[in-house]
Amino acid sequence: MPEKFISLDNSRLETVLEVFHLLFETPYRTLLSGGGAEPLYRPAASSEGFHRIIFTRDYLSSALHEVAHWCLAGPQRRKQEDYGYWYAPDGRDAVQQQRFEAVEVKPQALERIFAAACRQPFRVSADNLQEGNGASVAFKAAIHTQTLEYCKDGLPPRAAELTQALARAFDVTAPCDPTHYAREQLD
Repeated sequence: MPEKFISLDNSRLETVLEVFHLLFETPYRTLLSGGGAEPLYRPAASSEGFHRIIFTRDYLSSALHEVAHWCLAGPQRRKQEDYGYWYAPDGRDAVQQQRFEAVEVKPQALERIFAAACRQPFRVSADNLQEGNGASVAFKAAIHTQTLEYCKDGLPPRAAELTQALARAFDVTAPCDPTHYAREQLD
C-alpha cells in the first residue's frame, strides 16, 4: 500500500475510501460513496456502469458496515438492489427485531474487525431507535462469537483483503488477533 495512507493529512473516512477504491473499483466495478439519507447498495444499470455502495451521510461506521454487507454478498446477491435482503425500517416489533439481529451478526462482526483495522471505535447497532430498544445481550454475544470465529477461521476473501489494506494504511498490527476483541467492548 502506498505510504501516503499513513499520512495524518487524510481523515479516516478519506483513507478508507481511497483504500476501497484502489482495491475494488476496477476489478469489481464498485464505488463507495457517502451522502445517502439511508444506506443503499445499487447494482450497475449496465455492464459498463459501476455498482454503488452508498453509506449514510459521511459516517465512517456506516461506510464500514455497508462494505461488510458487500463483502458477504455473493455474485448473485450483488446483482440485486440492497442484495435482495429483507429489511424492515426503524420501528420494528420484537419479532422483526429478532429477525434483524439474526441477519446482522456477520456484517457487524466484519464491521468490528474493519473498525479495529482503521482505529475506529465500534458500536453494536440495533438500528431500531423508534422503539428505544438497544441491542440485545444475545445479539452482542453472537457478534462477539462471530468476530472470534473470523479471527480463528479467517475472513471472506474481499473482507480479508480490505482488512489487511486498512491495517497497513492505519499502521495496525494483527487486526485479526482475538486479543483485540474483548466481550466487554460491546456493552
